[in-house]
Amino acid sequence: MHGPDATLDSDQNVSGGRWTPGDHILWRYRAHPAPGTAGAAGRPGGTHDGPRAPGGPADGHHSPNGHGGHDADAPREAGLLGRTVAVCRPVTVVRDDAETLAVWVAPDTECVRPVLADGTELHREPLATRYTKPHRPLRTRWFGAGVLKLARPGEPWSVWLFWEVDWTFRSFYVNLEAPRVRWAGGVDSEDHYLDLVVHPDRSWEWRDEDEFAAAQRAGLMSASRAAAVRDAGRRAVDAIGAWGPPFSAGWELWRPDPKWTVPLLPADWDRTPARLSS
Repeated sequence: MHGPDATLDSDQNVSGGRWTPGDHILWRYRAHPAPGTAGAAGRPGGTHDGPRAPGGPADGHHSPNGHGGHDADAPREAGLLGRTVAVCRPVTVVRDDAETLAVWVAPDTECVRPVLADGTELHREPLATRYTKPHRPLRTRWFGAGVLKLARPGEPWSVWLFWEVDWTFRSFYVNLEAPRVRWAGGVDSEDHYLDLVVHPDRSWEWRDEDEFAAAQRAGLMSASRAAAVRDAGRRAVDAIGAWGPPFSAGWELWRPDPKWTVPLLPADWDRTPARLSS
C-alpha cells in the first residue's frame, strides 16, 4: 500500500523487499485462537486492545538469534492466516532496513480494535470474563499524540515511543508480541498481553500482568507459551539494562515529516494475504 490508497495493493512476494519512507502499510495483530477453535470472528479469543497508558492509545493496541525461525512464541504462517484480525492500525513507514522497521501512527488515524459484542470496552469488562465473552471489531480513531513503533526482525517485541502533545518525551513501551510476518500490505503479529514501560530515567516496570494471567486462565495461552513469553520479557529487560538500540538511538528526537498524510483504513483491512514472509 503506497500513499493514501483506500484499498490494499495486490499480494506480492515481499521477502527481501523493503518499503520506503512515506509508504502507507497496515500494522495488524491477529486474534489468539479460542480454545478448540481457529480464532474465528465473533469468538472470544482476541487480543488486548493496546496500552491505555502512557499517552494511551485505546485506538480509538522468535528466534533467539533475532533472525527468524520458529520457537514457542512465534506463530506459524498457516496459523496466522487462519485467524481473525483483532487490531489494525494504518501506519506510515519511517524506516525499513535489515535492522529496523520503524512506523508512525499519526493522531486521528482511523483504526480497528476489539470490543465486546455488546460494545463494552475491553478494559471495562472484569478480567474474569474479558477474554471469554465474544468480541467484535470497532472502527475508531487514534486519539492524543501519535506513537512511533520500532521492530527488529525476529525479535518477540516491538518498542513504542510516546510523547506529550507538545513533544515532551514520555516513555518507551515494550509490547511483547510474536515476531512480525510481512505481506504486501504490511505486517501481522500476535499480541502476548504482557508489556513493559520504560521511563526516561531508564527505570522500568511490568504492565498488564493481570491480563497476561487472565488470558492463561481463559485458555488463550498454554503454560509453555506463557513461559516463552515471560522469557521474552526477561530478554527485553536485559536489553533495557544494556541500553543499546533502539533505546540509545536518539529516537526521542525524531519528528514526522510535516508533508506526510494520515493513512486511510482500507475497506479490506482484514483481508487474508496469499503470502507471508519473515
